[in-house]
Amino acid sequence: MKTEKVIITSGSWARGVLVVAIAVALFLIRDLILVILASIVIASAVEPAAEWAKKRRIPRLPTILGLYILMATAFAGLFYFLLLPLVGEFSTFIGQFPEYASSFSKDSLLGGASQVLSVGDVVAQINTLLISFSQGAFSSASFIFGGVLSFLLIVILSFYLAVQEDGVGKFLRMVTPWKQEKYVLDLWSRSKRKIALWMQGQILLAAIIAVLVYLGLLLLGIPHALLLAVASGMLEIVPLFGPIIAAIPAVVVGFGAGGMSEALLIAGLYLIVHQFENQLIYPLVVKKVVGVPPMVSIVALLVGAKLAGFIGIVISVPLAAILMEFISDLEKQKSARVAASEATL
Repeated sequence: MKTEKVIITSGSWARGVLVVAIAVALFLIRDLILVILASIVIASAVEPAAEWAKKRRIPRLPTILGLYILMATAFAGLFYFLLLPLVGEFSTFIGQFPEYASSFSKDSLLGGASQVLSVGDVVAQINTLLISFSQGAFSSASFIFGGVLSFLLIVILSFYLAVQEDGVGKFLRMVTPWKQEKYVLDLWSRSKRKIALWMQGQILLAAIIAVLVYLGLLLLGIPHALLLAVASGMLEIVPLFGPIIAAIPAVVVGFGAGGMSEALLIAGLYLIVHQFENQLIYPLVVKKVVGVPPMVSIVALLVGAKLAGFIGIVISVPLAAILMEFISDLEKQKSARVAASEATL
C-alpha cells in the first residue's frame, strides 16, 4: 500500500496561530463590533433623508442634526408617555394572567400552566426593568443598548457616518483589503437602500398595526389594550407568525374578561386587521421587504436576539439581507463558470 506523508511546515503553524489569534481578538472586541454594525445600520436608515435634502440643495449637516434631534425628542416622548405606563401595565398583566388563563380553561394545559407559572419571579424581573426605566430616558436607552458607553458610541458613530458624504463607504474602504474593496463597496451599495427601506417600512407598519389594534380593543372595552396593541406592533417584525402570536394573549384576556363571545370578537378584530394589512397596508409599505425569505428572517431574529439582545434584533435582518446578496453573487459566479466550462467542451 502506498503511504502518504503529511508535512506541516512552520508557515502552516504560523497561519494557524494567526487565525486563532484573530478569532480570539474578534471575540474579545465583539461588543465593539456590534456597536459598529448597529451604527452602520442606523446611518443607512437615515441616508434617504440626506439624499432627499441633497436634491433640494439643503446642507447635509443641518439635515442629519435635525433628524437626530427629532429622533431624540420622539424617544423621550415615547419614554414618558408610552414606555413608563406600558411597563406598569405589563407588571399588572403578568400578575393577572394566571387568572385569565384559569378562566380560559381550568382543565387544559394552559390552565395547568397558570398554576405552575411563578408569578413572583416574573414580577420581580418586571420590577427590575421598571427600576431601570424609571431612572430616565437616557438610562433606559443605555439599558436597551447594553450600557451607557455602547449607547453613546452608537449615537456618535452613526452620526459621524451619516453626516459625511458616503460616510459608510469611506469607513469600508478603511477596513477592507484593497483586492476586495471594489466588490465590498458594490455589495454595500446594493444592500444599503434595502436596509434603509426595510427599517423605515417596519417602523411605519408596526405603528399602523399598533394604532389599529389599540383603537379596536378600546372599542371592545378590553383590559390592557395599550400593552396588547404595542405587542402586536412589535411582533410585526416576525414574518408569518407574528400576528398569530400577538392574537393569543389578547384572546385569552378577552375570554377572561367577557367570556367566549368577547374572545371571538377579539379574534375577529385581529383577523380583520390582518386582512387589512395584507390587502392595503402591506402593498403601501412593501418596500420594507429586503429579499430575505420569511424563515431566514425568523432564524436571523432568533440568533440575533440570543447572541446580542436588542442590538442583535436591530442588525439581524439587515445582515441577513447582505448575506443573501453575497450568496446570490456566489451562485451567479458558479453559474458563469459552469456555462463557460460547457462552452469550451
